[in-house]
Amino acid sequence: MKRVILLVDMNAFYISCEMSRNPSLRGKPAAVAGNPENRTGIILTANYEARKYKVKTTMLVHEAKKLCPDLVLVPPDHEFYEQKSREVMDILRRYSPVIQQNSIDEAWLDVTGCEALFGTPTEISKRIMSDIVNELDLWCSIGISENKFLAKMASEMKKPLGITEVWLKDVPEKIWPLPVREMYGIGRQTEKKLLNLSIFTIGDLARSDITLLEKNFGKYGQELHRLANGIDLSPVTENPQRDNKSISRSTTLPKDIVDIEEAKTILLKLSEEVGTEARAYGCKGRTVSIAIKYNDFRTITRQKSIHPTYLTKDIYATGIRLLEENWNEARPVRLLGIGLSNFDDADAEQVSLFDIMDAPHGVSSQKQIREEKLEKAIDQIRAKFGKNTVIRGKFIEIKPKSK
Repeated sequence: MKRVILLVDMNAFYISCEMSRNPSLRGKPAAVAGNPENRTGIILTANYEARKYKVKTTMLVHEAKKLCPDLVLVPPDHEFYEQKSREVMDILRRYSPVIQQNSIDEAWLDVTGCEALFGTPTEISKRIMSDIVNELDLWCSIGISENKFLAKMASEMKKPLGITEVWLKDVPEKIWPLPVREMYGIGRQTEKKLLNLSIFTIGDLARSDITLLEKNFGKYGQELHRLANGIDLSPVTENPQRDNKSISRSTTLPKDIVDIEEAKTILLKLSEEVGTEARAYGCKGRTVSIAIKYNDFRTITRQKSIHPTYLTKDIYATGIRLLEENWNEARPVRLLGIGLSNFDDADAEQVSLFDIMDAPHGVSSQKQIREEKLEKAIDQIRAKFGKNTVIRGKFIEIKPKSK
């Protein structure tokens, strides 16, 4: 049975929430924005009337006012937006028990096999859209496909109130002509590298030599090639902070940051906690994911597949790659998170001498075992004498010698 995945993406979510409780904003150019006198004086979300004047998210308020002098500014109410987000998710759960929330204003649903209850994928989407409009007075766009990547790409094609189908057979016509920057998951740095390789469209990427991509992007090059060809086997999964399928840690920062080096230090601390718990349970994960929440409360999640591991260094290294590929210095960050998931019971301990001898890279396997023993020994020392007993060099503050 072919999978059927929907991506429900709320349109201009923050300002739409404000218009739902303040109808006087309708028909006027309006935006949710921080205080222009503070560093948060940026546009968080603009409605479609304001977008006609080219008012965009992250634009400084004074710049937006130059473009649209009559722009109505509304201060953010994040608790209200979180409440409306929960109400949206409650509606989605009527149509599928398998939901993965990707951010405050979007989620994937696996509706495979639900046709007998709710109709065709398009009919299901129309029902969801109608429920959200009639009950919450909010708008959304919905992408339909057989995998998460294509559903996400489809959801971006018609806004507002659009329903778009993009199946694997449609990829050459609907996806390949798009510029690489419009491919979900590609950040600024990756786009620059691709352009330097004369890869300008998603079609160029799909037809590229995979060896060239691996040379420039490592294993991520394989993933780019697969996605550009519309191939995404990742399941729609619930994403709680901790269950038997995932281990994750996140932290809300005391102040917003834009320095990636500061973010890397924070990510290392979180990776330590994730690795320690994974080793305690003997759980080796095949997927590392990160979460970045910006100061406008929008969140992105990114993930990579790796060889089964519970080593802190592997979790951290993969998290850093994801961070570097998606870091945007123009968007202050207020929360960071990292997780390990996709555990395989077959990987849960024990390694024997025969495993080492049969492995294609015996030396590498022996090194892996030594590193695992070392990290477990560190875990035991910390458990007995305190977690600050053994500290990684990155965390040590070198103080100047007194004269």
